[in-house]
Amino acid sequence: MDRLTLTQIISKIENEETFEAVSLDYSFTIKIDTYVPYACAAIHNGHQFRKELWDNCLHTEFERWYEEDPETKTMVASHPIVIAGCDSRFEYDLNRSPEEAVFVTAWGKQLWEAPLSEAMKSKSLQKHINFYKVTHTLIETLERKFGFCTVYDMHSYNWQRWDREVPTWNLGTSNLDNKRFGKVIEDWRQSLSEIRLPNGIKSTSKVNDTFFGNGFFLKYITKNFKNTLVLATEIAKVYCDEYEQVIFPEVVNAVEQELKTRIPKHALDVYKAFKG
Repeated sequence: MDRLTLTQIISKIENEETFEAVSLDYSFTIKIDTYVPYACAAIHNGHQFRKELWDNCLHTEFERWYEEDPETKTMVASHPIVIAGCDSRFEYDLNRSPEEAVFVTAWGKQLWEAPLSEAMKSKSLQKHINFYKVTHTLIETLERKFGFCTVYDMHSYNWQRWDREVPTWNLGTSNLDNKRFGKVIEDWRQSLSEIRLPNGIKSTSKVNDTFFGNGFFLKYITKNFKNTLVLATEIAKVYCDEYEQVIFPEVVNAVEQELKTRIPKHALDVYKAFKG
């Protein structure tokens, strides 16, 4: 893996070079082993939280971890194109618009002891801006090369705080053209329901049951690219103890192995249906 500037990363994508890199400021990683008509994203995978914010933050390290999506990058790491966030969403949230990306409150609790200065906010927002410049270039390149592409937007959610039974997998599709993409969305939901997990964990899947696909990442790509389908795919945190902060590596590995075959198969079916 190389450490590259924003300009270098964008240039490599535009020239269809293969590479693996971390951004110069360590805010995101991107890997392109080969150019294919699909990509995987794990934008809430990150846990980094820059030190100058520590003393001012009223949320504990555990509270931040609890609302992040740990191991979502690991689940898709084997795929040819993967882009992932390194920073905690408590610094800036890549799934919120720039205007809302730096929180004042987070999950009902004030986040900062003293309001952030404009300089502090700008430092965080520049990382958000840079990430979306790379995302834009990546999708633009894939659409130009293939005519159509699919983005698997991986997230996780805390299932134990719900007061009803919730699915292992949830697809958020409220901001998609469901008339156009309804069949391939259902195919993806069905594939997820067939995943086999260890420790007696069942694999159920629903559409718009717990979350609805209202994230900025999906909205940004969908608004700017008419031939890219973004599948906001959330797994319940059955792969960890969400209260004890313990990861279950055997479950993470099982998810990774299942997605290793299921994502490319589904992506190929989508490409055949929509490449034009």
